[in-house]
Amino acid sequence: MTNISKSRAGVVVGSLIGLSHLMWSLLVVLGLAQLVIDWIFRLHFIQPPYTITAFNLGTAVILIVVTSVIGFVMGWLFAAIWNLLRSHE
Repeated sequence: MTNISKSRAGVVVGSLIGLSHLMWSLLVVLGLAQLVIDWIFRLHFIQPPYTITAFNLGTAVILIVVTSVIGFVMGWLFAAIWNLLRSHE
C-alpha cells in the first residue's frame, strides 16, 4: 500500500464532519431536530434530556467551521499515524 496524503485525508474527514453538522443545522432551522434527537436517545434506551433551542445563523456557522477544522486535524493525524506505522513494516 502507498502512503495516504495527510492533506487529502484531512479534507475528506473535515468535509464529512462539517457536512453532518450542516445537516444538523438544517434540521434545526426546519424544526425537525427535536424529533430526531428524541428518537436517537430513545433508540439508546435514554429518556430525552435536551431541548433544542432556536436557530441562530452565527452559531450554526461557528459549529460547522469548528467541527470541520477538528475533522481536518483528525484526518491529518490519521494519515500521519498510518504513514508512520506503514513505514515500520
